[in-house]
Amino acid sequence: MEKYGGGSIVVSDYDANWPTLFEQERTRLKNALGSFALAIEHVGSTAVPGLPSKPIIDLLVGVPSLEEAKERCIEPIEALGYNYIPEYASWLPRELFFRKGPPGPWTHHVHLMELLYPRWEALSVFRDYLRAHPEAARAYADIKRALAASSKDNIEAYRNGKNTFVEETTAKARAWRADAGE
Repeated sequence: MEKYGGGSIVVSDYDANWPTLFEQERTRLKNALGSFALAIEHVGSTAVPGLPSKPIIDLLVGVPSLEEAKERCIEPIEALGYNYIPEYASWLPRELFFRKGPPGPWTHHVHLMELLYPRWEALSVFRDYLRAHPEAARAYADIKRALAASSKDNIEAYRNGKNTFVEETTAKARAWRADAGE
């Protein structure tokens, strides 16, 4: 069992400061990585107004080459107080994963990947769909709260418990985006 570093998993009510915390960290990352960071987006539940979440700001950083990022980005991101977690590559392939904060609970996650990697689009369209469909966001909130209560400190069970909803909603989101002509 993979334990959650901060003890029991907590899903907090939405905090209106989360977008500001994202912007502050986006600026720090952009300054550290320069033009190699092609895009930096706020994803995950803290990026959806009104959605309860684990209070961790997820930043999606797009780069032109993951291989080059391994040489150019790890040290500058670590200098900002992040820890690079290479063992997460087993379940987050083609991504460099970093987390920041005391050894649990963490305050920020950085998901660094190539801008054209399909997971970039999946994370973005899922976020956009939840922003535009409050009923889907409410359903997701209910699932997350129930999973946090039942999973206790088992983060793998929490993640896996969301998979069906996330996959089904991402498929709906892709159809929604295609219908909108984006």
